[in-house]
Amino acid sequence: MPLDDKEQRILAEIERQFYEEDPELARAVKKIEKPARFGVRLSLLGVVIGLAVVIAYVSYTVVAVAGFILLVASATSLLNGLRLRGWRSEDNHAEDSLPE
Repeated sequence: MPLDDKEQRILAEIERQFYEEDPELARAVKKIEKPARFGVRLSLLGVVIGLAVVIAYVSYTVVAVAGFILLVASATSLLNGLRLRGWRSEDNHAEDSLPE
C-alpha cells in the first residue's frame, strides 16, 4: 500500500531532520548493505554439500579437494552473512566487557 501525499511529506521531513541532526550516523546507515535473503541458507547448504563430498570421495583426491574448497568458501560466506545479520561470537562479547 503506497503512502499518500501527507505521509510522504511527513516521511521526507523526518528524513531531512535525521540528516541535519546526525549526518555521521546518516552516512553510516547509508553504507549498510542488506544481506541476501537466501545467503545464509545457501551458504549452509554449501557447507553441508562440501562436507558430504569430502567424506564420500576421500579416495578421489581431485573431487575431495573440490569439496573442501566448496566447504571453506561456503563457511566463509556463512560467517560473513551471520555477521551482517548482527551475530557475534563469544570472543567479541568478552572484548566488549573489558574495562577501558
